[in-house]
Amino acid sequence: MRTRDTLIRSAAEIFDREGFAVASLTAISTLAGVSNGALHHHFTSKAALTDAVEEAALARLLAVTEAGLPLGASRIQLLVDVTHRLATALRGDVVLRAGFELSGEMSRPPHIDLREWWRRWVAETLRQADSEGELRPDVTALDVVSAVVAATVGFEVLGAREAAWLSASTITRFWRLLLPTVVSAALLADLDSKGTGPL
Repeated sequence: MRTRDTLIRSAAEIFDREGFAVASLTAISTLAGVSNGALHHHFTSKAALTDAVEEAALARLLAVTEAGLPLGASRIQLLVDVTHRLATALRGDVVLRAGFELSGEMSRPPHIDLREWWRRWVAETLRQADSEGELRPDVTALDVVSAVVAATVGFEVLGAREAAWLSASTITRFWRLLLPTVVSAALLADLDSKGTGPL
């Protein structure tokens, strides 16, 4: 199991550094410190290894999004907090970062599309926020989903090369700009664009 996990992480590092298309199994096994034979014992092909990277990345994304709603907190605050946690995780976790990058890989269809999974999570969270009266009457959940997903996926893509795009200050500035346009003034006063709790 340790060798398998090492191979997944090594594959993610090579995908992140060199790109999926040019990444070779030899480079991955070398980085992992195992033979090609050992790699093929765990993964029959590059496709199988790539699928495993995406599965591991989804597990990490689930860990980011599965935080429960704190007592008295709004769904919008939960969304703010999770976007901060996602940015932090993308900066520090190469497997999660590679999983997102593989979602945009044009040379193969994703086994697990993390960007689409993230869109669905944001949509469901905003649907709940809307049903609880957190959005302004002139704003639809769909409008906010489009803005949040476009921005966060954009930060993810840009952050792959320049970490400042995934910094807490970047995410905070985004929310400071967006929140006044989507929530009531009464709720806005209770929201923290910097996020709450551990990030």
